[in-house]
Parts: sequence; structure tokens; C-alpha cells
Amino acid sequence: SQVQPFLPQWLAQPKRLQKRIKDNLCPVRDVPGIHPRLLKKLQMNGIQSFFPVQAEVIPAILQSASNGYLMGRGGYRPKDICVSAPTGSGKTLSFVIPIVQVLLDRVVCHVRALVVLPTKELAQQVSKVFNIYTDGTGLKVVLITGQKSFAKEQEMLVQKKVTGYCSLADIVVATPGRLTDHINQTPGFSLTQLRFLIVDEADRMIDDMHQNCLNQIVKAAFQGENHSGSNMLFQRTKPGPVTAASSCSPQIPLQKLLFSATLTQDPEKLQQLDLFQPQLFTSVYSEKNKDGTETGQDTTNKYTLPEGLSQCYVPCDLNSKPLLLLYFMLKMRFTRVLCFTNSREASHRLFLLVQAFGGVTVAEFSSRLPPNERKRTMKEFEQGKIQLLISTDATARGIDVKGVNYVINYDAPQFIRTYIHRVGRTARAGQTGVAFSLVLRIQERRFLRMLRDAGIRDIEKHPVKGNSLKPLVQQYEGALCKLEKTVK
Repeated sequence: SQVQPFLPQWLAQPKRLQKRIKDNLCPVRDVPGIHPRLLKKLQMNGIQSFFPVQAEVIPAILQSASNGYLMGRGGYRPKDICVSAPTGSGKTLSFVIPIVQVLLDRVVCHVRALVVLPTKELAQQVSKVFNIYTDGTGLKVVLITGQKSFAKEQEMLVQKKVTGYCSLADIVVATPGRLTDHINQTPGFSLTQLRFLIVDEADRMIDDMHQNCLNQIVKAAFQGENHSGSNMLFQRTKPGPVTAASSCSPQIPLQKLLFSATLTQDPEKLQQLDLFQPQLFTSVYSEKNKDGTETGQDTTNKYTLPEGLSQCYVPCDLNSKPLLLLYFMLKMRFTRVLCFTNSREASHRLFLLVQAFGGVTVAEFSSRLPPNERKRTMKEFEQGKIQLLISTDATARGIDVKGVNYVINYDAPQFIRTYIHRVGRTARAGQTGVAFSLVLRIQERRFLRMLRDAGIRDIEKHPVKGNSLKPLVQQYEGALCKLEKTVK
């Protein structure tokens, strides 16, 4: 039998969030403590109700800053917050609203909130939401993802005055690489007044590549400004026991807020994040029956999938994969399909192939393409002008694509997290959607076991008969010839 790792209490006894979004909407006015100004903004943006995640997490963050964000003596240090909830359950708004509210009365501009995200697309999406809610408040949001030149970003972040540098940003939304560069190379870019560190898609950020970035942020936040000699009062020390000396100068606490659809349950990984008395909010748990027993035999439901999602898999062989995709598009008339492959090359080849075959409006979405082109493609897909969008995982992680009806895993994903993130692009915000996985017969056992181990049992086998594909073969072979020529 497996040795169960010891789970710290906060992981073992989280605050549970309702999974069913539609049945558990909470009218915006019923969530306590939201500033009238923000209530008005929410209304203007057509938001009448909060999703369960938002209704729980917004008050928790507001509560943790209820004495203003400067903590004097006797103020307790706020707890860090971790939120594990499925894709499309509204995590972004659950940190945007409280952070904007807490910063509304700030007088001097300093970087007080920093949001770190793994991809440019996600960072853009989040800064867009921040801009909606800071509009007209005087709070400044700056996006740094390397889409502008380094010098241009520096100009957006700090201004040099006779008296020294001053910050032009209250809220910075960034990708790890670019952020690290600014911490190390931008004079006057200071995180010593940082109050909120938000790590979105946290599991990806804890992975080895970005852990270093998180360490650098924390180091920069606790540097103190004594080397510039200007401001001894706010020099922060790494939190430790309260002593007479430490309790006379008020310190801005640094609070970490972690969000993810697949928050790791691995205590060692979380240990690296050095969290303070963390509170965990999660909708990842198994449902109980009325009599208190667990539903299903398996209590290890590590991941939740959106309520309205149906899942199928199609056993197939390598040669029939492209035919199956064409069959779904042309014979079954699927619309608004997001199709995943395991590499940029595979995406590109498949795109060229479908294009050569004809009859399907298709586009590719990968890091090969410049950001403005990706944006345009996304827009056309959302408007229904493109019926099939072929993408890689890196590009689609966390992206909120409106109205995906089908997700097709053209290449079966190798990891359960990849599966969860892909299929979570459909059935968002309480809508319905279908996920099809094309699984080679040699992968079938491993694929099903991977899902079963994650507590996913409601996937149906959906075989497609060979003769359904026959009518496509001749034209397909023609398309292949055409392709060979272009490639040469």
C-alpha cells in the first residue's frame, strides 16, 4: 500500500467551495463589504452574481486587509490564501475585485500588487480585467510580458525625478522572465512596498523553471530600502517572532495568494513557497451523499471538471486520426472546435493538411505566430468565423475562449494536468461542452488508467466505424499529395 504523505492541517481541512456554478450563484449585493464604486462597475459589466469561488474568496481577501494594508502594532499578519478551483470558475475576478478595493485609498503610488502568470496571453487577459475595474480610480496597472521593448517597459514602471525614482505602477501584471529582468536591471523598480503577491496557475509556477523567479520576488520585497538611506521606517524584515524592536515600526505584510485549477497537493512543493498559516479554498473534493457516505468508491478526487462537460474517447490507429478529425468537422458538422496536438510541428502539419483538404475554416494557434496575429485568430474564432482552431498546450493554458463547443485531443495528453486544462477550455462558466480524445490502441490502457487514478470515471468509449471514414479517403490522399509538394 502507498504511504500517505502527512498533510498539514490546512491541506487536510480546506474550506470547500460548491462545484455546481449554476445552482450556487450568489447575487453580487449579498457578498459583504464590497465598495459601492466596484458594485457599480460590476453592474456596468453585466455581472449580477458571483460564482462560488468569488463569493468565498473576495470576502476572505478583504477581511485580511480590513485594518488597511499598513499594519500597526497588535495587527495580525494576514494569512496566505490558496485557491484550487476548476478552469472557468472565475478565479481572476476573485482577486481583482478585493485588490482594487484595498488599494482605492492609496495616496502614493508604489507597486503594492504583483500578479505573476506563466504566459503572455494569460497576463494580457488578467491586466485587461484589472483595467476595467481600476478605470477612473487613479490606480495604475502595468503589463510587462516582453511584448514591448525592455526600455519601453522601464519607462512604464518608473520615472526618474530629482528626488530619486518614483513608481508609475500600483499593480504589475507580469510573466516570470521579464519580471526577473526588471528586478535585476531596472533602477528604481522596487517591491519593498509590495502587499499582495498573486501567483496564478500556481502549480505551473512552482515547477522548477519558475521557482527561482518567486524566490527573487520575495528577496526583492524584503530588501529594505536602507541602501538608499531614504526610508528606514518601512524597511521590512523577513517575518519572524514579534520582538519589542519589531513591533514598534509598522510593517507592510506581504501576503501570497495562489490560484490554480490543479493546485499541487504535494506538501514539499508547497513548502518551498514558504506560506504563512495558509487558508485553502477548494472545489476539488468528492461529493457526499445525503446519508454522509462518499459517492462512488473513490475518495481521491484530485481534480474537478466543469459540471457541463461530457467526455468521450475514440480508439483509433495513427493513419485514421486525420480522417477522424475531418469526419467530425465535415460529416458530424462540429462547430467551434478547439483541437490540441502535442507539439508546434504537429499543429502546423495538421493545419496545412486540413487546409489542403478544404471545406473547413481552420486556423492554427501557436507560439510560432506573433501575438497580434494570435489575438486576431482568437477573435475570429469567438465570432464563429473559424470553425476549427488547432493549438498547442502552451498557448491554450488558462485562456478564456468564448463559446468552445468541442475540445478534440488529436494527440492524447501524456499527463493528467494537461488533460484537465485542455478539456476545461469548453463548458466554462456553467455552459455545456464535449471533449473527444483520439487514443491510439496502444495508448488506451494507460490513458484510461491515468483518468481513473484521477477519479475521472465518466468517459465513454465512442468508436467510429471504418466505413464512415471511407468516403473521405480519396480526397484525403489528394490533399496529402498536395501537401508533399508544398513542403518540398
